[in-house]
Amino acid sequence: MAISLPERTPTGLLIGGDWLTTATHLEVVNPATLGTLAEIGDASPAEGVQAVQAAHDAFADWGSSSARFRAEILRKAFDIMTAEIEDCARLISLENGKAWKDAMGEATYAAEFFRWFSEEAAHVQGDFRYSPSGDKTIITDYRPMGVAYLITPWNFPAAMATRKLAPAMAAGCTSILKPAQETPLTALWVADVLERAGAPAGVVNVITTSTSGPVSEAILSDPRVATLSFTGSTYVGKLLLEQTAQRVLPSSMELGGNAPFLVLEGADVDSAVEGAMVAKMRNGGSACTAANRFYIHASLADEFTTKFEAALRGLKIGPGVDQSNDLGAMVSVKERDKILEFVQAAESEGTTPTMAGDAPSDGAFIAPYIVRGVEHGSTLTRNEIFGPVAPIVIFEDPADGIRMANDTEYGLISYVFAKDAGEGIKVARQMESGMVAINRGIASDPAASFGGMKESGLGREGGFDGIHEFLETQYFAVDL
Repeated sequence: MAISLPERTPTGLLIGGDWLTTATHLEVVNPATLGTLAEIGDASPAEGVQAVQAAHDAFADWGSSSARFRAEILRKAFDIMTAEIEDCARLISLENGKAWKDAMGEATYAAEFFRWFSEEAAHVQGDFRYSPSGDKTIITDYRPMGVAYLITPWNFPAAMATRKLAPAMAAGCTSILKPAQETPLTALWVADVLERAGAPAGVVNVITTSTSGPVSEAILSDPRVATLSFTGSTYVGKLLLEQTAQRVLPSSMELGGNAPFLVLEGADVDSAVEGAMVAKMRNGGSACTAANRFYIHASLADEFTTKFEAALRGLKIGPGVDQSNDLGAMVSVKERDKILEFVQAAESEGTTPTMAGDAPSDGAFIAPYIVRGVEHGSTLTRNEIFGPVAPIVIFEDPADGIRMANDTEYGLISYVFAKDAGEGIKVARQMESGMVAINRGIASDPAASFGGMKESGLGREGGFDGIHEFLETQYFAVDL
C-alpha cells in the first residue's frame, strides 16, 4: 500500500513567492493509521500580516494585468494538475482519509475550477445604456476587490481551495489561503501548481496555523484586506461575520447543511437507492451537501430501507489509498467519535440503529449505519451528522414530507426523487434550499452556482456568479 507523499509536497508557508519555515511546527496525521505524515509550518499572527503585505504588494500589477494573461496561467494550472492528478488524490486520501475513488473524484473536480475560471476571466460583462431620462449614459464596470482572505475546510482540501483561488485570480485579486489544520498538504500542493503555472510572487500566499482565531483576527482587521471567502460551519461563519462587520467587509459564506432526501410516492426505488448511495456516501458523508435526513413515502419505505442497507453492506471499508476500498477513514478520531455519539443519542431516543458492515478497529474508521424508527425533530434530523449515518423518517402525506424537509434553519441542498422530472421540479420549487438535485444524487458542478439559503450561507461559488464575489461594481455617469 502506497503511503509515501508525492515528491513535490511543500511543508512551509508560502509568502511573497518564498517557502518559509517557522519556529514551531504542526503535525499532519494520517487518519487511517494515526501516524504522522509530515510536519508543516505553524504561522503566527505576525506571519499572517506578512502574507497580507505580500498580497497587497502584488495586487497593483496583478489587478491591472490583462484577463488573457490571468486566464492562461489558470489554464496551465489545470493542465499541470490534470497531468499529476494521482499525486493530488494521494495527498487528499492520506491526510483526509477518504477512499481513493472519492479522492480522484475530488481532484478532478478541483482541477476543473482552474479550467472554468480560465474561461470566465475574459468574459466579465459590464453594461452600457442610456438613462430613461435621456440626460446621461450609464456605464457599469467591474474591478477586482483587492486582497482576498480565503478559509477552507478539511473535507474537500483540493476542491475548496481551487473553488476560491481560481475565481479570485481570474477577477484580478491576490489571495491569502488558510487551509484547515487537519488537511494542509493538499492546499500547499495546489499553491505549488499555481507557482509552476506562472502565478507571480505574492498573488497566492498560503499560511497554515494551529491558532486560527488570532491569525484570522489579525488578517481581517488589516485595512488592506478587501474581502473574505469562508467555507465551514455556520457557528464559525457567524463569528467571522461579527469580525467582518466591524469593517463592513464583503464576505462570502458557504456554511453548514442539513440536506433532506425526499422520496415521493411512485418514485423508482432502485434509482432512489442509487442516488442515496452517492448523496449520502460521497466523501463518507463528510460533506455539507451530504444527504442528512431521509424522508421516504410509506408505500416505499420498507423496500427503500432494505435495499439501501444492502448497498451499504456491500461497501469495503479500509485505508483510502488502497484502491479496492469504497469507504475510507473519517478525518480524525475526534470526528469519528462525534458521529458515534449521534448514533448513541438516537438509540437513547428509541430508534433502531443498524451497523451495515464492519470497520477496521485501528484508525478513525466507522461503519455505515441505517437508523429506523426516527421521528422528525429528533437528534439525527436536527444536527448535521457529517458521516455515514442514514436516519429514515416515514411520511404519508406529500405536503407533510415537504414540510419536514424544509423544517430546518439550513437551506443548502435538497434531494427529490419523484416518478418523473415534471413532478420533481414541481416539488423542487417548494424546497427552501439554494440547490435541488432531482432524481440524481449529486448536483455540484464548477459551471453551476453553488450556495444556499437561510443559515447555509451568503453568496455563490462556481458558475457565472463565482467570479463576481471578487469584483466591485462601479457605475459611471457620462455625458456622451
